Amino acid sequence: MARPPLFRRARVTRIVKESADARTFVLAPEDGPLPYRAGQFCTFRVRVHDTDLLRSYSMSSAPETDDELMTTVKRVPGGAVSNWLHDNVSEGDELEMTVPTGRFCLRPAEVPLLGFSGGSGITPVLSLAKSALAATDRRVRLLCADRDRSSVIFDAVLAELVERYPDRLTVTRHLDDERGFLDADAIRAFVGADTDGDAYVCGPEPFMALVESSVPGPGQVFGERFGGGPPRRAAAPAAPVAGTVTIHLGGRTATVPRREDETLLESARRAGLYPPFNCEAGNCATCMARLTEGRAVMRVNDALTDEEVEEGYVLTCQGVPETPSVTVVYE
Repeated sequence: MARPPLFRRARVTRIVKESADARTFVLAPEDGPLPYRAGQFCTFRVRVHDTDLLRSYSMSSAPETDDELMTTVKRVPGGAVSNWLHDNVSEGDELEMTVPTGRFCLRPAEVPLLGFSGGSGITPVLSLAKSALAATDRRVRLLCADRDRSSVIFDAVLAELVERYPDRLTVTRHLDDERGFLDADAIRAFVGADTDGDAYVCGPEPFMALVESSVPGPGQVFGERFGGGPPRRAAAPAAPVAGTVTIHLGGRTATVPRREDETLLESARRAGLYPPFNCEAGNCATCMARLTEGRAVMRVNDALTDEEVEEGYVLTCQGVPETPSVTVVYE
C-alpha cells in the first residue's frame, strides 16, 4: 500500500490561547480529514531565516471526540520553531505537516489509565484521556505537574471532562512553586492501589525518568519523547563491509559501500544527500523511508506502527542494514 506524500499543507482555521505560553492550532488539511489515533503526533516543516526546520508536536484532539485536528505548541525559550509558530502564524495561514504517526497510543485493556504529564506533556495525555473516556469504560487518573498556576495548560478542558465523567476521571495537579518538585513518594502515592494500571508518561526528560523509575508496577509504562533520547553517536571511521546502500531522494540516486554499524541516515549523508531528520532518537518519524531491497534492523522504533514496518518503512536514523545490499526510497 503506497503511503501518501510525507508533507502536505494544512490551513490554520483557529488559534486558541491555552496559557501564557501555549497555543492550540486548529488545522484543516488540504486533502481532507486525516485518520489518526489518540496520542499520535505530526511533524511540521517551517522555514526560518532561509532554513527548513522540522519539529514534532502531538495532537491535543482525539478522533472519538473532536471533528477538528488540533496540535498544541508551547513556546520554548530559544526554541526556533515554537517561537516562530507563536509569533508568525495567524488564522488563515498554511503550515506544512506530515500525516499523524507514533506509537504512544492506547492498547486494548480494561485496567485504569494513569496519565503523568510534565508541562506541555499534557498534550498527548489529554488526547489519550479523551479517547479512553469516550470509547471505553476505563477509569482515567491524571497527575499533571506544572511550574506554577500560569503554566497550566487545558485547565478548563480538563475541568469540563471531570464534570462530564465524575465517576471515571480524576485530575491531580502538582505545582512546583507551591509544593516543590515532584518526587518518587508522591508518584507512588498517586498510583496507590492501581498498580496494574497502564501508565502513559510525557514531559521533560528528568520528569519522565523519575516517573518511569518510580511507578511500582506490574502495570505497563509507555513514554513519549521528542528529542530526548540518547545522544547522537560521534562520527568515527567505520570498517567497510561487503555490500552497498542505495538511496533515492528528491530525484537523485546515490550508492555507497556499506560500513559496519552505520545507519541508513548516516549512509545517505555520506553519499552527499540531505535527507530529512529531526530527533535522531527513533521518536518522530521525520526520517522515515521505504526499503525496496534488502532488510534493516531498527535500534529503536517509537514512531512507526507494525503495519508500516510490514510495508517496508524504516526510521533511517535507527535502521542498520542486515543484508549485504539495501535500497531506500525517501517518498
